Amino acid sequence: MEKVEIATRKSESLGSLWDFILFEFKLGYSLENDEKEFSDKREKVYNFMKIPLEVERFMLYGICQCVDSFLFVYTFLPLRALVALKSLICSSLSKLNGNHEKNYLSAAEICDLLKMAVLITCLMMLLPWDTSMIYHIIKRQSVIKLYILFNMLEVGDRLFSSFGQDILDALFWTATEPKTSQRSHFGVLPHFIIAVFYVFLHSILVLCQATILNIAINSKKGALLPIMMSNNFIELNGSVFKKFNKTTLFQLSCSDIRERFHLFILLLIVVVQTMKEYQWTSESFWKLMLDCVNVMILEIIIDWTKHAFITRFNEINLSVYSDYLLSFAYDTAQSYNKKAFTDHSDSVARRMGFIPIPLGVVIIKVLTKCVSIDGQLVSIVLLLSTLTCVATLKIVNLVYIIGRACKMINLDKTVCENKNKNKSQLFIYFDIIINRLIYGRHTLIHKY
Repeated sequence: MEKVEIATRKSESLGSLWDFILFEFKLGYSLENDEKEFSDKREKVYNFMKIPLEVERFMLYGICQCVDSFLFVYTFLPLRALVALKSLICSSLSKLNGNHEKNYLSAAEICDLLKMAVLITCLMMLLPWDTSMIYHIIKRQSVIKLYILFNMLEVGDRLFSSFGQDILDALFWTATEPKTSQRSHFGVLPHFIIAVFYVFLHSILVLCQATILNIAINSKKGALLPIMMSNNFIELNGSVFKKFNKTTLFQLSCSDIRERFHLFILLLIVVVQTMKEYQWTSESFWKLMLDCVNVMILEIIIDWTKHAFITRFNEINLSVYSDYLLSFAYDTAQSYNKKAFTDHSDSVARRMGFIPIPLGVVIIKVLTKCVSIDGQLVSIVLLLSTLTCVATLKIVNLVYIIGRACKMINLDKTVCENKNKNKSQLFIYFDIIINRLIYGRHTLIHKY
């Protein structure tokens, strides 16, 4: 009110038009009067600029978890399934020999056998499929239809990912459920058939996605970037202007991790298929890699923009991504405990919606078609070397995941202990003051 009165007095003191023009030239203002408001706005700008770094720190750890879950299908799952199969055979032979001691498989061994059985069954169903037929059917479509098809497949992939782990969990629980409990389910075989049907359909969907990207990246019109840009901007428009809180932002962030890793696998499939057509020439490889890098950069920029504006519009603090990382760390520590209630790959699937089995089926299908292994010694050595490198990458990645999880958990415990210590000291201080007021100083000294 005081500012308004001062401005009114100044305007009344202006006599002529010349005085008014001079006043406009010399008009001053002071930002100190709104110091808190402008400081908050500056802090929001700084937070907006820091969002990409925080998002990438969170994404890196989440993608490492997806890599661990994905490589588990090719490295430790077959070995664990072989160990479980050996235990099953030994248990069956001991029963045939008249040994009726309880020598059942553990729940983990049953789940490993079921996962491997689903994987092998879907592989046997998918390997005879001629992907060239799908390629030529999709290639005849116009560019607009490619946009629509890719967006439809993207929606279908999200729906499959959100519901697929429930189907697999239902199979695992049906197979390992204690016999003492009351059973009200279809049985293991119907659940196994449903799981195989789901993985097979999801694998075909991923194969169609890779085929569309393959057509787009090899088209003369350069349709790859427009397809990805249309898909990304539809996602950006659907996310930025919605209401978000910390929980829903966490779900969106987990979905972004899954989508980025899924896109990376799709581009890897496209690279393998295209390089096979071009006889693995280096010139074609670098041209192809340039297009793939452009797609990944576009995906990263869209993620940065989306998270920056979501946190800006919903007044969400920057530290929320550290809380999300801590949640991942506790999930990792819990799943790698000796008495864990779930496998780490299943934990990642439930948290992010990333299910590695369909992707594993598609990768094996593509590699068996594009890479020929004959009986020569060089081919066998190359195959063994590749498997060794994959297993080494899996172990190194796992060490990083567990090590960083332990570091974050220890840091969180230290911070909590310091907070509790400060709170206890504060309570003691208030207790001293109250006792001084009530009992006097000498009683207080005797007490403490």
